[in-house]
Amino acid sequence: MIVEPPDSLGFKLLHVGVAVSSLGPTTELLSNLFGYRVVSGPFDDPIQKVTVNFLAKSDSDVAEIELIAPITEDSPIRSMLAKDGGGAYHLCFETSDIDGALTHAKKNGCIVVSPPVPAVAFQGRRIAWIYTRSRQLFELVEARS
Repeated sequence: MIVEPPDSLGFKLLHVGVAVSSLGPTTELLSNLFGYRVVSGPFDDPIQKVTVNFLAKSDSDVAEIELIAPITEDSPIRSMLAKDGGGAYHLCFETSDIDGALTHAKKNGCIVVSPPVPAVAFQGRRIAWIYTRSRQLFELVEARS
């Protein structure tokens, strides 16, 4: 049974995560091909073992593109790159209540892959990862207070 989200969780699509072996080539491709530009980053995140940057075409974009590349040999993103060469693999939703959002996700049969931890790319706001029954990965980010 699906449980509808309460309005208090304030879900908003924030970005689409794309696994890449290095940031430069894909950043250049998206710039030349579609007119996207880096709007923040790159950020090295030692907790996630990745480096990331965020791209957008304009300030009015609904969501950004997050490019994610490994910075260590044991980076979790390496398995994604080894399996199919990378590409889009997660959607990120901002929420006004990350703990409530995780409780809600569990009620809907999701597994918490990673509990909330601070993230460099989000100025220390916490992020968490959930995996759905339909094998989809979602990132949750605390909204700015």
